[in-house]
Amino acid sequence: MMSAIPSVNLEDFISNDKTRKEKFIREIGSAFENIGFVALSGHFLSEKLVEDLYSEIKKFFNLPQEVKDKYEIPGIGGQRGYTSFGKEHAKGKKEGDLKEFWHFGQYVENNPKLEKEYPANVEVQELDNFNATGKETYKMLEKTAKFVLRALALHLNLEETYFDNYIKNGNSILRPIHYPPIQQEPKNAVRAAAHGDINLITLLMGAQGKGLQVKNHNGEWVDAIAQPAELMINVGDMLSRLTNNKLKSTIHQVVNPPKELWGTSRYSVPFFMHPISEMPLNCLENCIDKDHPKQFEDITAGEFLHERLIDLGLITK
Repeated sequence: MMSAIPSVNLEDFISNDKTRKEKFIREIGSAFENIGFVALSGHFLSEKLVEDLYSEIKKFFNLPQEVKDKYEIPGIGGQRGYTSFGKEHAKGKKEGDLKEFWHFGQYVENNPKLEKEYPANVEVQELDNFNATGKETYKMLEKTAKFVLRALALHLNLEETYFDNYIKNGNSILRPIHYPPIQQEPKNAVRAAAHGDINLITLLMGAQGKGLQVKNHNGEWVDAIAQPAELMINVGDMLSRLTNNKLKSTIHQVVNPPKELWGTSRYSVPFFMHPISEMPLNCLENCIDKDHPKQFEDITAGEFLHERLIDLGLITK
């Protein structure tokens, strides 16, 4: 049983070397079947882009509260723009998480129907580079995710490009999060309570220090710490449903730091890869057999997301 998070290099997959490509597919497939998390290097984010993004999000979260508040847009369930401290809680938990965050959403190309369906991105006026840096990061993480899903498609004996059309213009979200310094002993709240992600896969920037923990199949919490240039990638509930739980959506949490580090902020930036809402999440035929009977009802990605946003307290029925 895995106790540490395995590392893989995306350059193996995109090299033209058949042996390296197969090695990557085998490694990521086995990691996602066994613990649901993997640390990934060789992605499309340059060091400069990562530095620029952190610099911009720190500037944004340092703006006066009344400036940030004008970017909290009512009526869209927090899908774009700013969500203030303590608003979101994990499914089944009433304490709000100790975080504030921002959402960049899809930059729709050539699809008027989806342009209407998705809320528009919110532009921050006070910072010259915030919007452009967010967009560039979004694009590079989306590109990275596309290749990861191609590898997983091959692992599942599907066509390599099985996911491509479902994720093009998909409802993906880039979420820079600020966990502010902790002022007093939190009653029941942690920075992010134990949860599974809703989406297909999540690519996380900023898992370089202690804090993120993953629950392995023995029910033990394992520290998930990435090397400096690695992204942490995990399976979300949509992919778990699609594969009849062959690929595991892992419960994870962000715990509060030891008391001597309470005075520090933590920043992390997950990219939640979502498909278009019509994508069927019906269990794949080749993931069902007599030892693995079908575990989930048929549902589309859009219906599933709606159910889960109600659970999270972000929208009402």
